[in-house]
Amino acid sequence: MRNLRPFAAIAALAGTAALYSATNNSIRGFDAASAAVEARWEEAARAVPESGRVRRVMEKLSNQAHLAGTPQSKEAAEYLLAQLREFGLDAHIEQYEAMLPQPKSRLLEMTVNGKVFTAKLNEPAVDEDKNSKDPGMVPTFNAYSGDGDVKAPLVYVNYGVPADYETLAAKGIDVKGKIVIARYGGSWRGIKPKVAAEHGAVGCLIYSDPRDDGYFQGDVYPKGPFRPRDGVQRGSVMDMVLYPGDPLSPGWASEPGSKRLTIPEASTLMKIPVMPISYADALPLLENLDGPVAPEAWRGALPITYHMGPGTGTVHFKLEMDNATRPLYDVIATIKGSEFPDQWILFGNHHDAWVHGADDPLSGVSAQLETARSLATLTRQGWKPKRTIMMAFWDGEEYGLVGSTEFMEKHADELNQKLVTYINSDSTANGRIGAGGSHTLETFVKEILRDIPDVDSNKSLLDAAVAPRTTPRRNGTAAPTEFHLSPLGSGSDYTPFLQHLGIASLNVGFDAETGGGIYHSNYDDFYWYSHFSDKDFTHGPALAKVTATAVLRLANAPLLPFEFGRLTASISTYLDEIEKLPNQKTKLDLTAVRAELKKLQKSSADLEKAWGAANTKLSTASPQKLAAINQILFQSERNLTLDPGLPGRPWFRHRIYAPGKYTGYAVKTLPGIREAVELNQPQEAVEQSKQVVQVLATLGGQLEQAAKLLGAL
Repeated sequence: MRNLRPFAAIAALAGTAALYSATNNSIRGFDAASAAVEARWEEAARAVPESGRVRRVMEKLSNQAHLAGTPQSKEAAEYLLAQLREFGLDAHIEQYEAMLPQPKSRLLEMTVNGKVFTAKLNEPAVDEDKNSKDPGMVPTFNAYSGDGDVKAPLVYVNYGVPADYETLAAKGIDVKGKIVIARYGGSWRGIKPKVAAEHGAVGCLIYSDPRDDGYFQGDVYPKGPFRPRDGVQRGSVMDMVLYPGDPLSPGWASEPGSKRLTIPEASTLMKIPVMPISYADALPLLENLDGPVAPEAWRGALPITYHMGPGTGTVHFKLEMDNATRPLYDVIATIKGSEFPDQWILFGNHHDAWVHGADDPLSGVSAQLETARSLATLTRQGWKPKRTIMMAFWDGEEYGLVGSTEFMEKHADELNQKLVTYINSDSTANGRIGAGGSHTLETFVKEILRDIPDVDSNKSLLDAAVAPRTTPRRNGTAAPTEFHLSPLGSGSDYTPFLQHLGIASLNVGFDAETGGGIYHSNYDDFYWYSHFSDKDFTHGPALAKVTATAVLRLANAPLLPFEFGRLTASISTYLDEIEKLPNQKTKLDLTAVRAELKKLQKSSADLEKAWGAANTKLSTASPQKLAAINQILFQSERNLTLDPGLPGRPWFRHRIYAPGKYTGYAVKTLPGIREAVELNQPQEAVEQSKQVVQVLATLGGQLEQAAKLLGAL
């Protein structure tokens, strides 16, 4: 009887084809006949995800800390493996190993006029929150910090980005031989000790100022969602703008017995000690600084006058790390394709957390597990994807995208030949849908969001994403009036696939409306999430519906739904931005780039015309002919990569998207050209422009070939 009920559900959805015709919502890559079949399977898949299951999975996995490299992380992986197999999926664990540091000892104290203040360096339990009392709480630390035992004056460096050091220099303040204290924000955390070391600092402290992440924003935990006075943001400070993954195995998978660099040889490790602290621990340090009053933009919300320093006090900062190699557990499930088994769709979310991780990453993990259950349910109903579907639950993401990078490095040759698209999710919350990715997938994503209702309104997800807001955005930027995919920088597991291999990628999730401040703290647990984020657990199932729909369409489309008009339009915008950058020694001539882009625009338009003419013939077209066209389409993103990679960081090969050298997570578009202009390196900018011309020309040639093959249908 259990097997008969799903078939009945499909029969009940027989009217879906009529709905599809009535609304005239075409699905890119499908003709009318194949789209009608696709719509029925999508409706069946979207009927599966349940709020109760999302809630139970999150509560189960967040009940204990499960930092990568610990037995608890292995337990989480084994639980996910068991769930996938219970659904009937073919699943296994791939084990890797990596340098995954943990602190041996931490000490921070300040001596002023013979009086000593010693920082607490811990997060106290909250009465209402049982998980905050977990005896297995992970210490507050920054992974991949250097060791050190330093005593030095303290200097406040605002967000600790290069421009802040220019301000300090203008005030006559030198950080050489000093310890700096920076506040979180303004850039990725790993940039702060990197820039500090470049300026001669001997230690770096990073704290969360309540103006950015605390009571200035609203009530703090447990009364509200924002960071309490003793809350600390853990996190990696690996120099990921050089390369992610195990620092000791750049370019190859780290497995037992594999080659390893020595620690001094690893370029992504910090050379000075760095540690995160709370604003409660930061306050005594900052209030004892002298020197010039900090500029207004540097002032936080602590009840002090912010001085730049130094002061009369001396800070003693001692840190010793255990840099042991520890195991990683990637969980992989596979549904083999029936027609094109060597064309792969991969969807991933990481399972490791800094502590309990209800929000980051289990909000995404619990949704992904529902996606897996949806697809498994369809297979029991007789559905067979044309292409192979793989789902991954990565380990070690928090340390620096380690599990996904090691997987990519092990399987790079095969992934390069077979992987069509990588779809990523991470944390998800209770706001509007957000998506970033390759611009060639923008039309594809818009159609998915058009076809799925928003849980908070009577609109589609697409319309809700750009609807007027009743409250301004916390970051102060204007709300979008038209949906576009954001270009991707770094910070989650899409990076090795997109920016090293050149595989078209997406990153999707619901954006937090509150922007609550428990990120990477002991308080990111089930109590916080169920009180201040997706309290009704409605957005997790909604994300599962989005990702299931995306996977289904990519797996089943007769013609892969890549579209190149948005790519060319976006590149044109990025060229405009570069031409408007200030402080150029010589005006950069982008004529050759624009000329090649114009050719690519024509090739894109010709392909689109051929696509329209062939669209009615997809169901009757030769599978071999379609396979040849699809091979060109999904290899198209590879054409935007080039060896050697970007200057000074050859691991990053994509010429359109990369994280910035001094932004970390935030994207730099046309990164080679843009950063050369920003650094006033005109000859480098010219060379990088030539490389962009090269990749655009290669892509244009591929689109012309695809158009000819489409015309032959």
